[in-house]
Amino acid sequence: MHKYFPVLLLAILLLIAWRWQWWKRPQQASSSGPPIPEIVDDDPGFDRTARLEYTDHARCRMDCRHVTEKEVQEIMAQGRIDLAKSNLRDRPCPTYALEGYSHDGQHLRIIFAPCGGATRVVTCIDLDQHWPCKCD
Repeated sequence: MHKYFPVLLLAILLLIAWRWQWWKRPQQASSSGPPIPEIVDDDPGFDRTARLEYTDHARCRMDCRHVTEKEVQEIMAQGRIDLAKSNLRDRPCPTYALEGYSHDGQHLRIIFAPCGGATRVVTCIDLDQHWPCKCD
């Protein structure tokens, strides 16, 4: 039995990895239906008018990437939801990745987490420029 243990363990790990990849993929409504779009304009679970709260990490990323609260609000109001970068199964609250251009032309992805009566700003990414940040 001991000589088969490594093979059995490897098979179990491969099965877990395969199931993890399957679970993380967006699910199709039906196998014959159209594919689920990756970028959408709206989602019923995301309230674009909710009060914003900023995490310390988001504040740090905004500071080093020169993003203002006004720009975050612009993306929240007008950005498109990237379902491939969002995690609607995230816990304790789903996370939504919204992308768009701010009034000064910065191409941004903002991660929002609607939870309770507020929407938390989790992080801020400049998609066109790498900014050195020292955020923990």
